Amino acid sequence: MDTNSAEGHVKQLAGEVKDAVGAVLDDTAMQISGKAKALCGQSQQLVGDAATVAREAIAEKPLVVLGAAVAIGFAVGAFWAARRE
Repeated sequence: MDTNSAEGHVKQLAGEVKDAVGAVLDDTAMQISGKAKALCGQSQQLVGDAATVAREAIAEKPLVVLGAAVAIGFAVGAFWAARRE
């Protein structure tokens, strides 16, 4: 498990606990803060998962990944050049 995924899981759990405590105490600010923290944890888990997938793809087929990166770079450059005119 990637460290981002693990940290994200911890943040998500902490946010869910904070949300539950806010619900018990009838504190909407605490509930919103808890939900925001839980969503932040989920997004951090997704980043960790995406990094793992990218690392595995590079290890399995490095030339395909390099070609895709070059194609994306070319497309972004062409789009940027077209917008400058």
